This record gives sequence, C-alpha cells and structure tokens, in this order.
Amino acid sequence: MQYHQVDLLEPNPKKNLGYIHVYTGEGKGKTTAALGHMVRSIGHGHEVLMIQFLKGSKDSGEYKFHMENPENFKIMQFAQPEPVDFKNPSTQDKYLVEQGMDYARQAMVNNRPDLLILDEINPAIYHDLIDVKDVVRFLDNKHQQTEVILTGKYAHPEVMEIADMIIQMDSKKDYFDDEFSPRLGIEH
Repeated sequence: MQYHQVDLLEPNPKKNLGYIHVYTGEGKGKTTAALGHMVRSIGHGHEVLMIQFLKGSKDSGEYKFHMENPENFKIMQFAQPEPVDFKNPSTQDKYLVEQGMDYARQAMVNNRPDLLILDEINPAIYHDLIDVKDVVRFLDNKHQQTEVILTGKYAHPEVMEIADMIIQMDSKKDYFDDEFSPRLGIEH
C-alpha cells in the first residue's frame, strides 16, 4: 500500500480564534478541560493566561507547573488560600474577584492573550462576588481573536446566552464522598 503525502495549506493558526466556551455543571473536569486547551494552545505557540478566581492554593498541580514552566502562559490567582465561605463571603473575597476581572481587562488591552481562561468565574457570579453584567460586558468587548473559556458550576444564563460553546459536565458515577480527600496530581 502506498501513501501519498498531502500538503495542507498552513493557515494562520490565530486567525480563527475568538470563541467563548463555558464549562459548567456538577461533574468533575471543568478546569481540567480548560487546561487541556491551554496545553494545546501552548503547543501551537499561543500566549495563554489563566486567571483563577476562588482558588488561592499554590499547591495545585497546574500552579506548580506554571511556576516551573513559565513560557507562553501565566496563571494568576485572585483568592485567599483558604476556601471561600459562600454563606458568608468576606469583603476580601469580593475584592479579589474584582481584582481578577480588572487584571483580565488590563491583559486584554496590554497583552491580549490568544487564550484567556477565567477559571471558577461562574460560581463567583452565582454567589454575587461579581456582577454578571460586568462579566458579560467584558466578554462583549474582548478582542475578537481572543478565545475565552469560563469554568465552574452554576453558569449564569446571561453568560450561556453569549457563549459559542457550552459543555455541561455531569457525573454518572462519582467516587467523591465525605471520606474522600483530593489526590495530588489527579484532583489537585
């Protein structure tokens, strides 16, 4: 059997960027899916910025990887190290989420990443740590060739309305229970 090499025209890989993705739902894997896009984008020489809302732990695998491999991508965290008490969020929690959105706005103007991941922005909106109108306004005014991914449970209907892709992560079977601790390199 003989194979023929097909010469594909190599279009500008950044020409077709610009969609808005939402990864939401009760199931595991929303941030992990965004990280998969990050790796793929970096492999093609794209500049990637991940802004983590509500996650302040420097012990996550993705944050450690970023610190050891800072080429072409950056992870910025805007959260305290301890989890947010959503029944009684602190003024500092709200301030940090607002600072994360300010950072995203500045990055869009000054650095314009090819891929921007707003990790856990959905629950930040849901728990009133930031107004959905601010996020929608940001998405409406983003650079037309910046791909944006929003992750987290409870995606707001106004965000889903403007999204180009919505992936709903649902668990059919899950090993999480009251005794479970997240494992390094798998869940953390």
